Amino acid sequence: MATTIKFGTSGWRSIVADEFTIANIRRAVAGIAAYVKTQPAPHRVLVGRDPRFLGESFVDEAARILAAAGVTPIVIPDAAPTPAISHAVRTLKTSGSINFTASHNPPEYNGIKFSTADGAPALPEVTKQIEAAIVALGDNPTIPRLNDEKPNFETTDVKPAYLARIAELVDLKAIAASGIKIVFDPFWGAGRGYSCHLLRSAGVPVETVHDYRDVLFGGHAPEPDDHLLADAKTKMHEFGASLVIATDGDADRFGIVDSNSTFIQPNYIIALLFDYLVETRGWRNGVAKSVATTNLVNALADHHKVPIYETPVGFKYIGELINQDKIAIGGEESAGLTIRGHVPEKDGIIAGLLVAEMVARRGKSLTDQLEELFDKVGSFYPVRENFHLTPEIKARFTEKLKTDPTALGDRKVVSVVRTDGLKLILDDGSWVCYRLSGTEPVVRAYTEARNQAEMSDLSAAAKHFVLS
Repeated sequence: MATTIKFGTSGWRSIVADEFTIANIRRAVAGIAAYVKTQPAPHRVLVGRDPRFLGESFVDEAARILAAAGVTPIVIPDAAPTPAISHAVRTLKTSGSINFTASHNPPEYNGIKFSTADGAPALPEVTKQIEAAIVALGDNPTIPRLNDEKPNFETTDVKPAYLARIAELVDLKAIAASGIKIVFDPFWGAGRGYSCHLLRSAGVPVETVHDYRDVLFGGHAPEPDDHLLADAKTKMHEFGASLVIATDGDADRFGIVDSNSTFIQPNYIIALLFDYLVETRGWRNGVAKSVATTNLVNALADHHKVPIYETPVGFKYIGELINQDKIAIGGEESAGLTIRGHVPEKDGIIAGLLVAEMVARRGKSLTDQLEELFDKVGSFYPVRENFHLTPEIKARFTEKLKTDPTALGDRKVVSVVRTDGLKLILDDGSWVCYRLSGTEPVVRAYTEARNQAEMSDLSAAAKHFVLS
């Protein structure tokens, strides 16, 4: 029986040579082609990749399937960031893009992300149509493909136009004028040659680490999280830099290290940049965050008298709000954000550069800026934990999710939110959000206390609710 291909919050991902095979790639691309053919002509689709193993071969195979289906492929020859591909969809007015990437997943994974004609990740109503088209092919389909030895596919370089747009949105001159030095860590990924190129062209001193192709990403996931940023921190001290900015495998996520070597978690970066954009751009049209993202954003929205939108997890929902110009910034605690007038897709490149601009113009470290933010609207301490479930515990916990709890430990539940999973708002202003994984026996517990002293107690109560 053929593999069931499901598009999750960021496309279809699987292990190469296990479920991510040429046969399944053909099925997935044929399903996408069938969907594209239902959309207005001309039917043209960008095909790109991150630097993972066999990416070039997968792009070539996808282009051949599209061409045989009557959809014109536009091939991106070099590894390209997801946000740069999103920008190209919009500027070239294509029917969408197929991007071979597994983002921050370990190196044995690859995936297909399909974005629609607006440059945003495909919404569930689109991916359901694609999945249905794949199922309609049957278990052993004969899928037409172009068999020319060297097909003459149209190609494009997405880098120049994307960097030009970033230079319009970020005050590179202010960064240069401040005299700060920056370390950029692209994690061997698609962001290589992007952030560092813009900064250097503006006269900003920059050093890089992991700035070469390694399909194994150093032997671990290309995820710009604190425990993997040691090399960048070492370079920062050697170089005398004020900041580390990092991107993941496809450059749609960011990681930030302050001058004192403190990793500033994405929740705080989103809040700081929201406050900064209101201050410097005067944008008050709105702010969006996923249900699992810090309520520091909510407090700032109230402080600035700005509308707030709380979405399910999945950046496609924030992308919709960007396309509608309802928000100045939208972000997720998993290190994704974008801003007004930019792509409706996560962009780790613009995130890092905006942080550099914020540090440069405010003349203060991120740690100091965060303390000032807490003084202004109160303190927030978010944590995310994964709890692995036995079949018995999972069955019991799944039943618990069907009812609205009235208490969590000794805290009273004052509100229950079911935007995505189960979110419990507690009487002291803290909260817990539970989301079951769709791919493994894990529940993700997002907790946020209002002071550091209560963090461990809240985390323990959240865990007890799952396992008891």
